[in-house]
Amino acid sequence: MMAEDIRQDKKGNFSALMEHNSNGVTRSSALAASKTGASKKLVIKNFKDKPKLSENYTEDTWLKLCDAVGAIQNSTSIKYNLEELYQAVENLCSYKVSPTLYRQLRQLCEDHVQLTESVDSLSFLKRMNRCWQDHCRQTIMIRSIFLFLDRTYVLQNSLLPSIWDTGLELFRTHIVSDSGVQKRTVDGILEQIELERSGETVDRSLLRSLLGMLSDLQVYKESFEERFLVETNRLYAAEGQRLMQERDVPEYLHHVARRLEEENDRVISYLDQSTQKPLVYCVEKQLLGEHMTSILQKGLTVLLDENRVTELTLLYQLFSKVKGGLHTLLQFWRDYIKAFGGEIVGTPEKDKDMVQELLDYKDKMDNVVHTCFARNESFINSMKEAFEAFINKRPNKPAELIAKYVDSKLRAGNKEATEEELERILDKIMIIFRFIHGKDVFEAFYKKDLAKRLLVGKSASVDAEKSMLSKLKHECGAAFTSKLEGMFKDMELSKDIMIHFKQYTQNQSGPSNIELTVNILTMGYWPSYIPMEVHLPAEMVKLQEVFKVFYLGKHSGRKLQWQPTLGHAVLKTEFKEGKKELQVSLFQTLVLLMFNEGEEFSVEEIRTATGIEEGELKRTLQSLACGKARVLNKNPRGKDVEDGDRFNFNKDFKHKLFRIKINQIQMKETVEEQVSTTERVFQDRQYQIDAAVVRIMKMRKTLSHNLLVSELYNQLKFPVKPGDLKKRIESLIDRDYMERDKDTPTQYHYVA
Repeated sequence: MMAEDIRQDKKGNFSALMEHNSNGVTRSSALAASKTGASKKLVIKNFKDKPKLSENYTEDTWLKLCDAVGAIQNSTSIKYNLEELYQAVENLCSYKVSPTLYRQLRQLCEDHVQLTESVDSLSFLKRMNRCWQDHCRQTIMIRSIFLFLDRTYVLQNSLLPSIWDTGLELFRTHIVSDSGVQKRTVDGILEQIELERSGETVDRSLLRSLLGMLSDLQVYKESFEERFLVETNRLYAAEGQRLMQERDVPEYLHHVARRLEEENDRVISYLDQSTQKPLVYCVEKQLLGEHMTSILQKGLTVLLDENRVTELTLLYQLFSKVKGGLHTLLQFWRDYIKAFGGEIVGTPEKDKDMVQELLDYKDKMDNVVHTCFARNESFINSMKEAFEAFINKRPNKPAELIAKYVDSKLRAGNKEATEEELERILDKIMIIFRFIHGKDVFEAFYKKDLAKRLLVGKSASVDAEKSMLSKLKHECGAAFTSKLEGMFKDMELSKDIMIHFKQYTQNQSGPSNIELTVNILTMGYWPSYIPMEVHLPAEMVKLQEVFKVFYLGKHSGRKLQWQPTLGHAVLKTEFKEGKKELQVSLFQTLVLLMFNEGEEFSVEEIRTATGIEEGELKRTLQSLACGKARVLNKNPRGKDVEDGDRFNFNKDFKHKLFRIKINQIQMKETVEEQVSTTERVFQDRQYQIDAAVVRIMKMRKTLSHNLLVSELYNQLKFPVKPGDLKKRIESLIDRDYMERDKDTPTQYHYVA
């Protein structure tokens, strides 16, 4: 190099001295001599002639590099400084020796790579791993020396692999692609994985390294993964078949979950990430997919019967992973609900506890859906469909029993629940009520029981009654509850009427010893009661007349009909022990008042004097002489009342309470009463069908039979058979509301 220093009026001379280093590379250094004084400008120029290499420089340098590569490959110390070797490579590349240098290096590495043999598979794997690790380390070391070659010549030639890629390619070509070596390597890895699956401990780092090697060499998929998945498939197919025979379902489900966890852990620990999806699919298919029906047939009923929440949750989670798993589970779940619920509803012996069992069962199934089935909408809807299906398999009875259950909860004396608990129970009952098709049956029985509660003052809570009414109105509409609301209005109006009646009687001369309370019931709102004529004492009859005059004076044009079957009274009675008050029905009152006139009476004498119907009288006498509070003595003694029995007043009667309620013995809700209520519902349904047919025909004028039936099904809110509809249509034709078409018998015309 030459440097020129320009100063004012002065020049400085530089001479270039050429030195020879021991490695044959020429290094230049400039010694500058100048006079004192600071230089103002330094200009550097290129050599006029490029330095020349000595004759043997390339061969000598390659020998040094060859020696260094050999030392690296044999893991011995390198004689030369690495920086010196790097500089040598840079110098050779600068003098266009790169192609020769690259070719020689590749050949040198290729000569070194050789097959490795060993005795057993584990030792072979360890040797292979050591060989791979050494090869990687050596390649990195060699690349660091030949880095300049890698970054210049190789980078500029897109067709040439880098030194690192060359190292991988040589290892793949000469070692891993050798069929014998590859087979032994993959066999060994598969053997280790099988040992681990059977519970033995293996060297995971060794497997991770070897599988990483296959991945780096880009032979992982074809050499290992395909065989691995085939072996996995075979293993789990056999395991699934065996364990389904040997183990119960809960144990099997836990085993499947554990296997899936193990395989996912295997992916994290040493398998390639790309293997996870096909591996997990393989396990799920062989352990779950192939056995879905068997698992559910064998175990779902047991899990649900025993309320095994943990296993049911696991079952749902596992089945959600398999194609079609949840759909299959849904079908079995629906069938289970129908079968179990069908037993509850379809067994007459269980009628007494049917509603409570239904509520408990619904709670249990709700808990399963919310806790185990992740609130899955399909399962919730399926459960509703199943409940609706099995409850309506037995028409009318569930509706009747639900009405009676509500009555038992709303009746006074039900101390089981606080108001909040009662509200919760009513909400649950409404859920069951929604499933019922024949809601008119429920209404009929509910109305009958509500009437009893209101008239006898046995309602536990007016708030609870109105809350239930509000729920029914919300569910079924105002038309459904209009009569029930009318019953409450009657009771409130009756209270106002009685306030005015008391004021009225106080202004009358000669006040009575009897305090009369009357409930005015609108006939259309309340259940129909069969009028029964009985012989009332003259004083009672007089009071009735006074009230009649008072009421009709205020409400002209109305008619009053007395219902003795619903009356009750409080009698003041004197026993040897002292005075007591007896809370009794009107029939019990009439019987007891007779003993003011005489000591002893026969059944026939009492019947003649009171006019009470025979069956009702016997139940009344039974309640007074054979129940817990025996205010009459029966002769001869016995539980049942016979025609020849005689009765006398029991003066020795004792009781710890001052006011004693003597319950009327109910006819075990008499089959006749149930039948009559059901018949009344059926009669109402006929009227509704008739009204619907006339309404439709009036609007449409002419309609075919099928279209008319279809319209009726849309409008009617209760289940009805096609045969019943046909009968009602025939009846309306007979009564000239409509007529058949003369040419087309299935066509009807409205008759105006």
